[in-house]
Amino acid sequence: MNKKQMQSEQTKKRVAEAARSLFALKGYKATSIEDIVAATGSSKGNIYYHFKSKEGLFLYLFDEWDREWEENWEKKQWQYQTMKEKLFGMAEQLALEDLNHPLNRAAEEFFHMEEKSNDVEERIKAIYQNHFQFFETFIQRGIDQGEFKHVNAKHLAIGLESMFVGLSQMSRAASSEDVGKLYQSAVQAFLFGIAIDSD
Repeated sequence: MNKKQMQSEQTKKRVAEAARSLFALKGYKATSIEDIVAATGSSKGNIYYHFKSKEGLFLYLFDEWDREWEENWEKKQWQYQTMKEKLFGMAEQLALEDLNHPLNRAAEEFFHMEEKSNDVEERIKAIYQNHFQFFETFIQRGIDQGEFKHVNAKHLAIGLESMFVGLSQMSRAASSEDVGKLYQSAVQAFLFGIAIDSD
């Protein structure tokens, strides 16, 4: 990487960090490109060069959030012995993210916007597809190791992602002590069900 490329990457990083702080403080809608310009000293043109739009900038930050989450999970997952334990551990990490991640409120605003460009819609679909693939691989591994029943891993991955997305939204109304319990109860029901076998 030459000097010009390094300076460009440093500018991109500086803009992303400033935008992350502003989105966390003000929310997605209330943060304008002008706010980001004022916070960074970069021009609008420079910001659009790196991120194309405010939506593109936020999606970049969301991708970074996903990447950081997966890196943290890769470091943590080895403390669990079974796939069932790993799923409970994953729920714990997700619950902590919902309680503590600075972009939570902004993300909720962003994903509930009614008007999105086709490009943004496609990128959101790609984000969810990555989540589905992550959970499908996880479930299939449990099947291959004989811990989970032989089920359609792709279908269950969609169900698991949907459950966690719903928990993320619903847990905002819960007390901090209850959030972890909500996630653990949901995983318990997902793994073992709640119906009593009458046979």
